[in-house]
Amino acid sequence: MSAPSLSILIYHRVLARPDPLFPGEVDARQFQMQLRLLRRFHMPLPLDEALRRLQDGSLPPRAACITFDDGYADNAQVALPLLRRHGVHATFFIASGYLDGGAMWNDMLIDALRRASGPTLDLRQYGLACLEIGSLAQRRAAIDTLLGQLKYLPFDQRQRLAAQVARQAGVSAMAPPMLDTPQLRQLQRAGMAIGAHTVNHPILSTLAEQAAHADIANGKQQLESLLQAPVSLFAYPNGKAGRDYGPRHVDIVKRLGFTGAVATDWGVARPGEGLDLFQLPRFTPWDRGRLAFLWRLRQNRRQANPALQDGG
Repeated sequence: MSAPSLSILIYHRVLARPDPLFPGEVDARQFQMQLRLLRRFHMPLPLDEALRRLQDGSLPPRAACITFDDGYADNAQVALPLLRRHGVHATFFIASGYLDGGAMWNDMLIDALRRASGPTLDLRQYGLACLEIGSLAQRRAAIDTLLGQLKYLPFDQRQRLAAQVARQAGVSAMAPPMLDTPQLRQLQRAGMAIGAHTVNHPILSTLAEQAAHADIANGKQQLESLLQAPVSLFAYPNGKAGRDYGPRHVDIVKRLGFTGAVATDWGVARPGEGLDLFQLPRFTPWDRGRLAFLWRLRQNRRQANPALQDGG
């Protein structure tokens, strides 16, 4: 029998149907296939139960948890019915500031590039490039370029540039992609766990310590107020140890009373010495085929956790 290990999967969206612009994005059919494979070859557990079993030594081999980041409306509209149909629990980490009509900067950019007309989008007046967008491949490349350029800018500058790109593209306001409060409560009533993911989804390492503390604490408080229930789990935005967050942010999370936190470094959590409940590794299962999905899970179990390796 293999040694106990916990694989934590990251999802963001589950689309109702495939998206030609992002053919690798998980859609309902693919998500359902992955749920079936997880139930057949792994033991899906609620994240809070998995953390308890990591500590008391009762974690089974090939334990797995499903998590969602950010708080997209399709989490309730598409993912939740499939989770309930297959009897699988998930934890939803919500950036509270985008509930009820908000849009994150990256979604504003993607929507602008998706709907922009013409073969090019000239953004040189904003210190960016003139981008080729005549084909789907060029639009995907332009999106990747812009996301990389803006990701680590200060929050206000990032939001402002995203809005400027949308105006330059000539697109109107996008349909709100995020959960509203009734949908958030629908997830809770269905027995799913709700975790905190800050208010504004900043890269914590770019903030002063006081600002980082406020964004983490206020996100927790806002969700607890909406749900009238404790919120005990946290996900670091972007989540790479040593780059997007560091030891001071781990300390903040502990001081605020969370019982566990997840990162985005690959690997699995194992019981025993070296277990850090506040830097749990996760990975994104982007493979579309059955065998490729299972192979990716197997390869992830062989990964070391960088957060533990470098002490971050």
